[in-house]
Amino acid sequence: MIAVHQFVPTLAPRDAVSTHYLRVRATLRAAGYSSDIYAMDSRGEVAKEARPFQTFRGGRSGESTWLCYQSSIGSPVADFVAARPEPLMVDYHNITPAAFFERWEPGMAVYLRAGRRQLRELAPRAQLAFADSSYNAAELDALGFEHTGVVPILFDRDDLHTEIDAATRDRLARERIEGSSTWLFVGQVAPHKAQHDIVKALAMYRRLFDPNARLRLVGFPLSKAYVEAVEHYVADLGLTGAVELAGSVPDAVLGAYFATADVYVCLSEHEGFCVPLLEAMHHGLPVVAYATGAVPETLGAGGLLLARKDPLTVATAVARVMDPALHAALVRAGHARLDDFSLARNEAALLDAVASVAGRS
Repeated sequence: MIAVHQFVPTLAPRDAVSTHYLRVRATLRAAGYSSDIYAMDSRGEVAKEARPFQTFRGGRSGESTWLCYQSSIGSPVADFVAARPEPLMVDYHNITPAAFFERWEPGMAVYLRAGRRQLRELAPRAQLAFADSSYNAAELDALGFEHTGVVPILFDRDDLHTEIDAATRDRLARERIEGSSTWLFVGQVAPHKAQHDIVKALAMYRRLFDPNARLRLVGFPLSKAYVEAVEHYVADLGLTGAVELAGSVPDAVLGAYFATADVYVCLSEHEGFCVPLLEAMHHGLPVVAYATGAVPETLGAGGLLLARKDPLTVATAVARVMDPALHAALVRAGHARLDDFSLARNEAALLDAVASVAGRS
């Protein structure tokens, strides 16, 4: 028996990388590997899926045991796996540059800097490192990992919000003014996601094209200081009532937000992958996105990529997307792009990567 156990900083519900961890475990087990998840922190309805990382005592007798460290932030878990004798592989989801948080959440910046230091220190230990995107894999190469590759995040369209919360859908529909449009962005409310730039672009759009347009921002508030700044910015631009910060919501409620939006707008400054782009394409929303980090690699030809994100450029792009012909073409392009991230294809890539060092179970 070959065992590949994952070690993760946090396992949390409604989190893209946590969903990936659970799918990795399911994929490995289905292929005949023994696989468990060990975490520093496990929360909510998925808490029971992980064991405390300190309880790991090594593989069972006669078992070939590998550790797979899931890297996205600094964590004592990285130091733990570095000190273990078992062979190691690393799955990298990118670590947000600390500079984005220095002003807003200095404590978070400390963890981010530690994560990059730990990742560098793991390089000589890891016999394999794979990443969600070529963008992320290039960082692994620069840090000195010898054997690297790309395994896109395990994403299953069948998991996406099959139920829609009717009360939320009806409320959002009532708030819409006939003939107006609704923008949507889903992601942690945090400086590198640049929600303030979307607010600024909405103000321009309302001034030039659609005075009743609305913006809905859905996601966990990662930085309280940044959230407060966005709220003040909304008020200063006279957008109170036109912009909703919905926070983190259950899947059925998120489905209602996707179902009642007209366009998905992403102006992030940094993305190592971008699962919400896949979700938007799945839900039939045309995507307008700023071309930075791994966004171009994720979106491909499935949406409209912008080289600049000044308010006039973004507002004009969204106005173009509201044209019915372009709107329909982008929806079709998004659906076609999703085929490149099929679960079966990505599971096969994961198993090939694992087998290349651990052997086939």
